[in-house]
Amino acid sequence: MPRQEHNVNALSVVIPALNAASFLPETIGALAGVGEIIVVDGGSTDGTAAAARRLGARLIEAPRGRGPQIAAGIAVASSPWLLLLHADTRLGEGWQAAARAFMQEPASRERAAYFRFTLDTDHPWARRLEHLVAWRSRALGLPYGDQGLLIHRDFLAGLGGVRPLPLMEDVDFARRVGPARLVALDAPAITSAARWERNGWRRRSARNLGCLALYYLGVPPRAIARLY
Repeated sequence: MPRQEHNVNALSVVIPALNAASFLPETIGALAGVGEIIVVDGGSTDGTAAAARRLGARLIEAPRGRGPQIAAGIAVASSPWLLLLHADTRLGEGWQAAARAFMQEPASRERAAYFRFTLDTDHPWARRLEHLVAWRSRALGLPYGDQGLLIHRDFLAGLGGVRPLPLMEDVDFARRVGPARLVALDAPAITSAARWERNGWRRRSARNLGCLALYYLGVPPRAIARLY
């Protein structure tokens, strides 16, 4: 029986990964029922490839950088719907129902959806950052890749696909989609707070904001990636 296009089994999940072996069990474990999981490895040295295979994902390799890795995964995906998801982000309770409801909407083939940014820590700075990200996504139309991106492959192709940028591929794509065609889904995308805890909450947030400012000033993403 053919897969129903409005169900999660008609969904290909593309996960760019680099040294993400410790994250993949939870990330992939939350994706039960999807039609296809593709992990695109960018040259990991920590057993990411073995972990992806062990967890039942399809593994391919691509040049390092989220843009090139995501583009490579999209190129081999077989489903009509695509979910682009970071390796350190797991979808939380209710994501399948939220995704299915979006996919069933008549206008969904001309829109893209993203999930609610959530950090896996009780640190007070995490709640502040979550509120800021919600505002940025709603007011500026700039959800990032750690919120997931659900999109029909025809709409994606019509926009020119995901460009093979080493960084800021999510910002580049969100700008092409436009705020009016971005839909917030009421389900969490739970991202590891390890980067903020390692680099410091203020410092990491300032670095991310600085990278975004440099991008809008026209600095090439390859140069920004060296600062990231």
